[in-house]
Amino acid sequence: MTRQTSGKGRLFAEPRPGSDEATFQIDNTSDAYYASPYYQAHKNDLQPIHPPRLTPSRMNLSDVLDAAAISAIVKRNRIAFHAAGDMGAAKRDDPSTEASVADMMVADVSGGGGAAPSFLFHLGDVVYNFGEAKYYYDQFYEPLRAYDRPIFAVPGNHDGMVFGATSDRPANTTLEAFLRNFCAPSPTRSPDAGTLVRSTMTQPGIYFCLDAPFVSIIGLYSNVLDGPGVISSQGGHYPISDEQLAFLISELTRLKPQRAAGKRAVIIAIHHPPLSADAKHGGSSGASADIDACCTKAGLWPDAVLSGHAHLYQRFTRRIGGREIPYVVSGSGGFAATAPQQRLPKAPVTVGDHTLEKDPIVAFGYLTVTADPGFLTIEFKSSQKGVAGDSVVVDLKKGTLKQEASAGAGRAHAKAKHRPVKR
Repeated sequence: MTRQTSGKGRLFAEPRPGSDEATFQIDNTSDAYYASPYYQAHKNDLQPIHPPRLTPSRMNLSDVLDAAAISAIVKRNRIAFHAAGDMGAAKRDDPSTEASVADMMVADVSGGGGAAPSFLFHLGDVVYNFGEAKYYYDQFYEPLRAYDRPIFAVPGNHDGMVFGATSDRPANTTLEAFLRNFCAPSPTRSPDAGTLVRSTMTQPGIYFCLDAPFVSIIGLYSNVLDGPGVISSQGGHYPISDEQLAFLISELTRLKPQRAAGKRAVIIAIHHPPLSADAKHGGSSGASADIDACCTKAGLWPDAVLSGHAHLYQRFTRRIGGREIPYVVSGSGGFAATAPQQRLPKAPVTVGDHTLEKDPIVAFGYLTVTADPGFLTIEFKSSQKGVAGDSVVVDLKKGTLKQEASAGAGRAHAKAKHRPVKR
């Protein structure tokens, strides 16, 4: 296995990881908390946004990996990373769905040599159903015990939900366990990890920007509602602050010269998808409008938007300002794989400025994202046998899609095929 070294007081994987769990150590009883008086009284309420631990809320991959690892990425002129959402396997006391995805990502890391993915960016819903600390071992640390890479994350709605025996007092504070495990002030051993050795991550906040060679990922927190995702007050409609809007504008403005110089791609990651055709959740139009307004003000649109929440794979192309931007939903990392809307027309389906490019894939899986100075490649792989994947390549110089092809096409940049369908 190609070990990713840290040299910064961090441990990522078990030296000798054992076999996958057959059952959870702690039975997941979170479903019962949906009936708790506090949740019933506040299920339609947003939770407060924790302010960043550091300002600006930004970190560099070199804060986590040692100089040799960063130098190797720069020398290859290319970086790859994993992304997946909704990995917490909580249904039917069955860890195997998440384990199948985690094991494939481990195989990518162990068999990829120098070109292996450098980290995992989790798209939220680390654990189900209410983000309780007692479930972190079964749903995070144990399935990823052999993943010898850093793991960053934005919270999902289930990570921030709260419950309680009375209607006026929750049993836990929102994002309590998430903050301990992902936003720790220093790398340490988590009390939620049991005997496992992965160090806590030291993100500056629940929303933050990760700068890495050739790519920056701006992670946003879309709060606790099942839908829609919310990142601001939306003009006073919601009782939360607008601090994420100021943060997003600031980061896009900072990254604009580097993006214009061809030094990096820019990705926005948010748990609730701005665009979605799934049967339950749908897209979050308010969060989408907020992101659009920030991009317009900063004068920079992302090269891709990655989301989870909807428990399937979907890929849209958004055409705006002469750009073609993939909006990719990868929310089938372990919890569920759920069918999309009934009577959804066969793809491609165009509505307004966006096109659902292919029929959603209802299967467990994850993304591998690759960036170099010329192209950004996003590939979906399924852990289920016989399920075809998908990939798309963004030409970073032109801001257009270079390819739409099945998984396994690698970096062969072919001409895009756009077939808009009138509805």
